[in-house]
Amino acid sequence: MADTSSIIENNLYDPISYDVVSVSAEYIKKRTTYRPEIGIICGSGLGGLAELVNKADIFPYEEIPNFPVSTVPGHVGRLLLGNLENVPVVIMQGRFHSYEGYELWKTAMPVRVMKLLGVKKIIVTNAGGGLNKAFQVGDIMVMKDHINLPGFSCQHPLRGPNDERFGPRFFPTNDLYCHEYRKLARKVGIELRLEGVIREGVYIMLGGPNYETVAELKMLREMGVDSVGMSTIPETIVAHHCGIKVFACSLITNMCIVEYGSGIETNHEEVMEVGHRRAEDLKKFVTKMVEKMSSI
Repeated sequence: MADTSSIIENNLYDPISYDVVSVSAEYIKKRTTYRPEIGIICGSGLGGLAELVNKADIFPYEEIPNFPVSTVPGHVGRLLLGNLENVPVVIMQGRFHSYEGYELWKTAMPVRVMKLLGVKKIIVTNAGGGLNKAFQVGDIMVMKDHINLPGFSCQHPLRGPNDERFGPRFFPTNDLYCHEYRKLARKVGIELRLEGVIREGVYIMLGGPNYETVAELKMLREMGVDSVGMSTIPETIVAHHCGIKVFACSLITNMCIVEYGSGIETNHEEVMEVGHRRAEDLKKFVTKMVEKMSSI
């Protein structure tokens, strides 16, 4: 296996190529016996999900070759491999965002590492603002579709050379969010008595780090957006591209302000607080989803 320096020296360098990502994956494989089936990406305030993993092998991001490092409060910045309800998983406790200065390909690069670790299914969570008038703070919105607004101007995690070992140059995304997993989520919600909490809707990614203006939010609501955030889509697109089945959900941590002079301001502390308040329900929800997804 070629290391990154030799790849660069031989003018073969593509930052998310199979060869480059393999360096990260092999580093992890040599230091753990776990071979995960399911990957989990934790959003803002949701890193407590990692507490559920038994006897985890822990890899701080800064120790993994070629890996980015998270800089956002609420994102611990480490990879955990272990068993969750006897299912081998890998959990990203902290993710990466474009507003931190990372290129979009780098925010999603860990998904390709998961692929090479053996992951076939992924659960992606985020903290999102609610635009749907029927939603309430604390709801969990299962993503049925998304609008990749940065992608409209070719700001895309797969921009650049395509490595066919991961997937084709051109590929459909009309069924990106697995319908079977979305149906499963509704059943899990009933089992956990979260019927009024589990929603379904369309998520949009914006660049951040500022929260949206009133005019922007009104436009997004007219577009049919239910939840808005600053992450997730690069990871779910890259997962889908390389053949990983995708389930994603937003924890609605605040309702978006669509009127002037409301006197209400959205802030990161509020997002974190709601994440912690709903943490136990989310732990149970994700754990049950892992258990059931592993048997499908």
